[in-house]
Amino acid sequence: MRKYLSKMIKLRKQEGLNAVIAEIKVHSPRHGDMLRGRSVFDILKAYERCDVAGISYITEEKHFRGSFETFREICRNTDLPVLRKDFVTSVDEVERTAEADGSALLLIARVLGDRTAELVDVCHDHGIEALVEVHSRDDASIAIETGARLIGINNRDISRLELDDGSVEVTETIAPLLKTPALKVSESGISSLEHLARALKHADAVLVGTAFMLADDLEGKVREFVRGGGDA
Repeated sequence: MRKYLSKMIKLRKQEGLNAVIAEIKVHSPRHGDMLRGRSVFDILKAYERCDVAGISYITEEKHFRGSFETFREICRNTDLPVLRKDFVTSVDEVERTAEADGSALLLIARVLGDRTAELVDVCHDHGIEALVEVHSRDDASIAIETGARLIGINNRDISRLELDDGSVEVTETIAPLLKTPALKVSESGISSLEHLARALKHADAVLVGTAFMLADDLEGKVREFVRGGGDA
């Protein structure tokens, strides 16, 4: 049975934990190889042991070296909800995500524009949640009209392939504009407990990848984020 990311976010908050979506990042245009000899599935199991709310995986191949087949295997090997991140623009890609038992799919408002609401509806028709991603006021206006249950605020500029530094200030600026019942997820640029606390003042959950993948002690870093820092 597919687990919904929105439900897990709410459950972690009820448990008194910070709702953290942990990303398995294979490659970064900025940092290069992120696995550093580790297995995707060893990282998956480490995240599971830390009580994260969900798993994120980037399937885009050219810049992030992702693999749809790896995404499929991640979905098969975890009971946590799995979010697929990619530059999705077609109904076929929604259907592929659902067929692979993905729980949620990233839809980038800046990329899809007026088609965002259409693909949100297709996601819902296929039993998966859409995480509509915004980075600007114009993006926020698009997201509000979609009826999505999840809205992600990317603190970095995806049009620059996240090569910019990013800042939680983006979440602090955009979140108050999102007058909708949707759960808000602050994404990227969150590398410290201070960033985490600032993000969680405005968002229900955070999505973190680079800070975890670069940590010397991955599990220690994730546990720190899941169990502390939200009230700083």
